[in-house]
Amino acid sequence: MSAGLELKVSVVLLTYNWPQALERMLEGLARQSQLPYEVIVADDGSTAETAALVQRLAASFPVPLRHVWQEDHGFRAARARNRGIAASRGDYVILLDGDMLVHPHFIADHLMLAERGFFLQGGRIKATPEESKRLLAGGAPVFAPWSKADFGEFDGTKRLYAFHAPALGRWKSRSRNGGRVMSCNMSFWRDDLLRVNGFDERMEGYGAEDRELAARLENTGLKRRALKWVALAVHLWHNSRSPPEVDDMDLPNNRLFHATRTQGITWCDAGISQHVDLLGDNDRAA
Repeated sequence: MSAGLELKVSVVLLTYNWPQALERMLEGLARQSQLPYEVIVADDGSTAETAALVQRLAASFPVPLRHVWQEDHGFRAARARNRGIAASRGDYVILLDGDMLVHPHFIADHLMLAERGFFLQGGRIKATPEESKRLLAGGAPVFAPWSKADFGEFDGTKRLYAFHAPALGRWKSRSRNGGRVMSCNMSFWRDDLLRVNGFDERMEGYGAEDRELAARLENTGLKRRALKWVALAVHLWHNSRSPPEVDDMDLPNNRLFHATRTQGITWCDAGISQHVDLLGDNDRAA
């Protein structure tokens, strides 16, 4: 059964030094058919331009908009997201990246399929470089099979799923445990994230921190549902920071991920609990 529209949803939005894209994303979140309870910009060390943008938009944003910043010591997405989650006060958390543009029913779609015992995995329509320029200039995103996107990319939404069809989305979400794990479009019950202590902050540099978190959640008995035809988002093109071989076991993050999967690990010490300055009183008491 769906959790319903009364659920308080916190959007935790990761960003790093791309205020132009972040502004477009925030414009889309402000126009959602179902507004979230709050939006928290989890900033992995951007310059003052991003802080100024968030402050400016917060003055007229339809829900509380907050900026949670950390120093730039390299790619520390796990820590940035943990700080955003710690600062959140909703019942349910949607993770997004600041280089995405979302469908008008994006929040409503996640709410429609939120259910105890599950977390949700959405995808991303990967816009071409030319389309990304148009979108950054203020163009409206196209959520359709004919949108200008790289549908052949291994980590992008396929053309078949690139339109909004909630009935199909409800059917597909129950068909299998699924979807490629990508923290740019995921949602969770907040207390489930606290139960496993969020992302493992030992995982620095690009890759595997989201798959490792998903594995720990699944080790507790939760199931992952794939979102197709719903919770649509367009990913703006940029140069990839992905290593040539994402599953290379010489990479420290992949070794931690492998240990979680093979040893049934459910808790990480270097997680949300470290950020007591951001956690609420109820979180600390628990």
